[in-house]
Amino acid sequence: MESAVEERAPEGAQSGNGPPGKERRSPAAFVASTFRRSPALVIGATIVLVLSVLALFAPAISPYDPFALDPSQRFLPPSTDHWFGTDQLGRDLWTRSLYGARVSLATAISAVSVAAVIGVPLGLISGYFGKWPDALIMRYVDVQIAIPGILLAMMIILLAGRGFVGLVIAIGIGSVPNFARIVRASTLSIQEEEYVAAVKALGAGHVYTMMRTILPNAMGPIIVQVVITAAVAVLLEAALSFLGLGTVPPTPSWGDMLQQGKGFMHQAPWYSIMPGVLLTITVLSLDLMGRGMQKLRGSSESASAELEGRA
Repeated sequence: MESAVEERAPEGAQSGNGPPGKERRSPAAFVASTFRRSPALVIGATIVLVLSVLALFAPAISPYDPFALDPSQRFLPPSTDHWFGTDQLGRDLWTRSLYGARVSLATAISAVSVAAVIGVPLGLISGYFGKWPDALIMRYVDVQIAIPGILLAMMIILLAGRGFVGLVIAIGIGSVPNFARIVRASTLSIQEEEYVAAVKALGAGHVYTMMRTILPNAMGPIIVQVVITAAVAVLLEAALSFLGLGTVPPTPSWGDMLQQGKGFMHQAPWYSIMPGVLLTITVLSLDLMGRGMQKLRGSSESASAELEGRA
């Protein structure tokens, strides 16, 4: 009974979702305004959106089967029939690159979800309670950060097994410290604000204060970290697949295509170049999004500070 009363939302408490009554703008006006303030964000998001659409509708975009073998068509150069050429087994590389994008993006989304689900609560608990929970969680974070990310991922895959699930677990667990540290720092800063003290004074319990007051106000840094971690996840997935620890053949993967293509660089240079270009574009686009979000957050915080100073 006491715990139910403790965690009940206090009357008049604000959840930190932002001031109501803002005038709604059309999507086009919003994109134009965002582009003026942070062009990198819009450019990066546009490229990622295009790649996502291509990956999602790969069966409708390409007429070829990514698994079909045709030795008579092996090592054909890029042409109107095969935009990226063919590999040593006669498979269309454009089709396999599209399906490889599915693997990379799905791995990134799943791994980021795992990292956020574990790391965000750890960061909240560490920053909110302090003392021994903070010391315990931060020592775990320090120990994991001391281990190289690629080495930790290889160790986890050896235990979890090769394949999509192993990739997601390895990359997700490896990214937990980043979320924990970001959320902890935000929590330490936010809980010094007056509105948090007011919520506690109105009788809010710990869970309500963390989840309904602190967490919504920490979403800015978390979203930026999501995009940055997605870029790292795409790169790690390709690296692990290149080392033979990623997806199981014949599932298309950019890293596996790079690994197989390196043996045919003189005979068929397009084999490695094409997936390599797509991998580079994807990682750079996600990095652009992350940098653009950071710039947008910085300008918004500067404007808020200026308004408070005038007040």
